[in-house]
Amino acid sequence: MKTRRSVRILVTIACCFQWVNSAARAQDATTLALQPPEVQVYPEGHTYDLDRRDFQGIPGIARAANGRLWVTWYANNKGDSPEGWGEGPGNFSLLVTSGDDGKTWSKPAVVIDPADPMIRSFDPVVWIDPTGRLWFFWAQAHTHWDGRAGVWAITTDNPGDANPTWSEPRRLFDGIMMNKPTVLSNGDWLAPVAVWTREPSVTEGKRPVTAPGAIIDLPELEYSNAFCSRDQGNTWQLLGQPDVPDRQYDEHMFVERKDGSIWVLVRTRYGIGQSFSTDGGKTWSPGEPSGIPHPVSRFFIRRLNSGSLLLIRHDPPDEKKRSDLKAFVSTDDGKTWSGGLMIDERLNVSYPDAVQANDGTIYAIYDYDRMGQMKIYMAVFTEQDVAAGRLVSDGSRLRVVVNDAGEPDAP
Repeated sequence: MKTRRSVRILVTIACCFQWVNSAARAQDATTLALQPPEVQVYPEGHTYDLDRRDFQGIPGIARAANGRLWVTWYANNKGDSPEGWGEGPGNFSLLVTSGDDGKTWSKPAVVIDPADPMIRSFDPVVWIDPTGRLWFFWAQAHTHWDGRAGVWAITTDNPGDANPTWSEPRRLFDGIMMNKPTVLSNGDWLAPVAVWTREPSVTEGKRPVTAPGAIIDLPELEYSNAFCSRDQGNTWQLLGQPDVPDRQYDEHMFVERKDGSIWVLVRTRYGIGQSFSTDGGKTWSPGEPSGIPHPVSRFFIRRLNSGSLLLIRHDPPDEKKRSDLKAFVSTDDGKTWSGGLMIDERLNVSYPDAVQANDGTIYAIYDYDRMGQMKIYMAVFTEQDVAAGRLVSDGSRLRVVVNDAGEPDAP
């Protein structure tokens, strides 16, 4: 009897130690996600070779004043993820550059790859601010989604160079930023940062972590947030929180309209939702459907040099597939859209981003078949091409291969 009692005591003690150890690991995981990663500049070796990848996508593009292009996306190497996920542990963000208008591209010029295998770098964004600085943003989280994540950034003052000097990584806010900031006419910078409403998926390998501290809950930030900077990105404050029902991953974008109001478009389960602010982004109208048809995926909207709005979205016949990626223009602040330049009609093209040069040339980026063909493409066109619905400008071109980690293109 004493022996059985002793065994029960030993089992209880062992369980307590296991629980404490599990809690410590969970707390370590959430703390690790807050640590700055190493910024690898033109890393040597074969770690990031194309033939090692089993996933890549979700790209962004920026263009320096001298024409140098910068493109980012995130990827995963074979065997690096304990789960074997495309999007999850093991993800790293990278940056490549081109000095010849996209004819040739560098090997990874910058790689953000957290040392801990359960901390991932993902959803990167590149942006040239009004001062000429290049910002390289990325999100960092424990596993796929820990309930908090966090947006980090490095910057360079000389983006026209192939190997510029970068700042130290800085964590800017909780959440995830999937699109470029918007600069308002009053000089404010608005960053579209969201804390997803989905449940966290914290794991260690294939085993869920249920210890206290493993899951982070931030209900006060579960909106399509507008973070504002009034000192050129040195500090940021939460300004307003659009609340669009039925949103999914948010992926929102802000547009300042000609009447001074701000329009936010948000990814939802039914397509694209919207909300409006008439006080600079502090308060927002109730969220509602925008009336713009779209599958559940990211889109792109931006003011062009001419004053027109550019919208890149999917236009499939069933309004559900990630295919038929097209560009449209609006001259009446989004009330109506014209044109319809087909960028890529294939299935599994997605996540457009774009930038316009001073001469009017538009550079758009998107991915194709993230876990199969694993290609990053660029399209180069003008507003005139979009309005005409076909390429009519010299120098315009489609399906420019930026990066190819999969099979060769079919004819």
